[in-house]
Amino acid sequence: MGVVLALAGCSSLGPSRPPEAKPVEREAAASEKGWWYARFVMNWPDDSDPSWYMDLLLAHRVVSPVLAHYRSDILFWRFHRRAIRDQAGHQFSFIFYASPATAAQIYDTLAADEYLRELRSSGQIQQVTYDDPSKITRPNIEDASDTSWALPIKKSWPHFILGVSQMWLDLIADYAGQVSNGKTPTKRDEVQTLYKKVDDRIKEAWQEQGRHAFLHHLNAIFEYEPLAVYEKRMMRF
Repeated sequence: MGVVLALAGCSSLGPSRPPEAKPVEREAAASEKGWWYARFVMNWPDDSDPSWYMDLLLAHRVVSPVLAHYRSDILFWRFHRRAIRDQAGHQFSFIFYASPATAAQIYDTLAADEYLRELRSSGQIQQVTYDDPSKITRPNIEDASDTSWALPIKKSWPHFILGVSQMWLDLIADYAGQVSNGKTPTKRDEVQTLYKKVDDRIKEAWQEQGRHAFLHHLNAIFEYEPLAVYEKRMMRF
């Protein structure tokens, strides 16, 4: 997973509401569902840092209302964040496991979002891509996990990263309410400033409390066994 995890004047602090959509038939069989990606590529000028706060704004203002609207039709979902100087660049992804019919409606709803349109027209988002909902190319639960992992980990990991993504989204919402003090930003630069401050708050919380709140308790689940990190040192949290 990448790091580890947009803008216009707005009429309210919370996420916008998606347009009404026709009900989607529930498909119980996992074989009739698959993984789908919505990828948002941010503008990342040379000699500048990634605009990480854009990920937060997209998650909270664009994806969150869509996720809430279709949650009963989504089995798994997660966010993916990355910013590397390559062809993909700074990219934020919303990934979900659902039927093709649900995927098609989610894509249509995202494409109609006014915030997203403003971001694209302003050049802050360079590209948005969606999978083809007419065919399932990732039908298995493990198909969106890292291919180098053992199969049991690949199959169970979606449960873990869903919780991580939900917690991150909740942190964004909570800190946005704290930072704004109930005041509604009305200008594009005010909205950007809000999410920059929220990003700072979340990074501070991660640095100060992440070791115990996240890593220690995860380590405890696995009996405090040490694990190999990139430096090939054994560590406990």
